[in-house]
Amino acid sequence: MNPIIAILKEHDVNDAKINELFQALTQNPLMAMSIVGQLGIPAEKLQQLMALVMQNPALIKEAVVELGLDFSKVEAAKAQLQQ
Repeated sequence: MNPIIAILKEHDVNDAKINELFQALTQNPLMAMSIVGQLGIPAEKLQQLMALVMQNPALIKEAVVELGLDFSKVEAAKAQLQQ
C-alpha cells in the first residue's frame, strides 16, 4: 500500500475521504489542502506526511494510480499552479 494512503488509513480516514482528497488533488490542489486540514490528523503526523511527499513526490503519482484516478490531471493542475 502507498505510504500516503497508509498514513491516512492509520488515522481512520475512510476510503471515500481518501478518494475525495486525491480527486481534489487532481483538479484543484488548493482545495486538497483544505480537505487535509479537515481530516483531523495530528500536526506531527501531518509534518511527517509532508516530508515524505517532499522527499519522494512520485508517491503522489503512485497513490493516484492506486486509487484509479487520472494522473494527467495532476500534471495539468501543477502546470496551472506554476503560471
